[in-house]
Amino acid sequence: MKKIIVYVPLAVDFLHEGHINILRIAKKYGDVIVGLLTDEAISNYKSIPLLDYKNRELLVKNLKYVSKVVPQKTEDYSNNLNKIKPNFFVHGDDWKYDNRKKTRAKVIKTLKKWSGKLIEPKYTKDISSFKIKKKILELASLPENRVSRLKRLLSSKKIVRILESHNSLTGLIIENLKVYDKNKFLEFDGMWSSSLTDSATKGKPDNSSLDFSSRISSLNDMMDVTTKPLVFDADNGGQIEHLSFLIRSLERSGVSAIIMEDKIGLKKNSLFKDQSGTQQDKPKTFVNKIKRICSSRRSKDFLVIARIESFIVGKGLKDALNRAEIYSKAGADAILIHSKEKTPSEIFTFAKAFKKSRNYIPLVSVPSTYSKVYEKDLIKNGFKLVIYANQLLRAAYPAMQNVAKTILQKGRALEVDKKIIPIKEIINLIKND
Repeated sequence: MKKIIVYVPLAVDFLHEGHINILRIAKKYGDVIVGLLTDEAISNYKSIPLLDYKNRELLVKNLKYVSKVVPQKTEDYSNNLNKIKPNFFVHGDDWKYDNRKKTRAKVIKTLKKWSGKLIEPKYTKDISSFKIKKKILELASLPENRVSRLKRLLSSKKIVRILESHNSLTGLIIENLKVYDKNKFLEFDGMWSSSLTDSATKGKPDNSSLDFSSRISSLNDMMDVTTKPLVFDADNGGQIEHLSFLIRSLERSGVSAIIMEDKIGLKKNSLFKDQSGTQQDKPKTFVNKIKRICSSRRSKDFLVIARIESFIVGKGLKDALNRAEIYSKAGADAILIHSKEKTPSEIFTFAKAFKKSRNYIPLVSVPSTYSKVYEKDLIKNGFKLVIYANQLLRAAYPAMQNVAKTILQKGRALEVDKKIIPIKEIINLIKND
């Protein structure tokens, strides 16, 4: 007798009563095959789950109601359905009322090919989403869970978006901001701890005058209230003898990656027009720093990103490509090719040439001066990570200055009330346990 097959798509970012209820109902109809959504599929409509695919698979396949687990690689279930041809497809009825209506209609159409039936159990109510989210926040913010998230994002998304955060409040903006645009789910995937903005908020110049211990103390405050990955701007990394201690401190805090530039001497911001006196490190010397980080990190998921300054100091494409080859061989996980041009043509030329190399590794872009570039064009040219490195601070300064000026001119605060966030929203942004 032919087995009756029931297909149940699940994400299982956090196993709860609703999942068990769906699987228990599905089991009544036949043998349950769970189509477990991959990180890549999930990232198209919400944040990637706390657990990676392998751990979620292990969890689900050991549930008594489940006969088999297969990867569900897209939000469109058609491919798996046409392969498996299940007798029943089970999904909670909540998708009737949200942006998944089209997906539901396609499932019904596909099932009709072999007279399959759609079963829609009533959505399980009274699950405390607040308690679940609070638990996820607690687990996701643990350093050992947080460090690996950036690496997972790079392998599951077309491009990873990182936005500068210079305090806990900006960290909360990045943590909570979600946009649905033309049926697309958009969010920033992580935070950038910038030496420029960290220095500016302390009223100090961007020349490494703000030491690493002060910066780590500030970022720890951000880490307390957020769960997303953080990329740390380490300038040139400082003395090689101190790098091991820096890496241990960053990993303990839950930082996912370090970006280190191949310059030496007193730092001068790369976006200054006049780069006279700026010196680039010798590749062989810089390689020793990369190797020191690789040998010091406790987790291989902690990423080392080498920032190449060849275009900034006027050495050109050949030098940049040579350094990329050397840094990749030394163990760098990605290359940030830096440019202060007004268009991305310089970095795209580099990307096209480097892509041919057997030592090719993912590319990182910081579009501070070439801000007209679209993410879709970065993707086409092989970039996997984009860092918006200073926009939040640049937005905050003129806004605060204008408010302060208006209060001075008017002798009261009424005129600025309509231009600023209500105090209630600020209070509500900071959650009480």
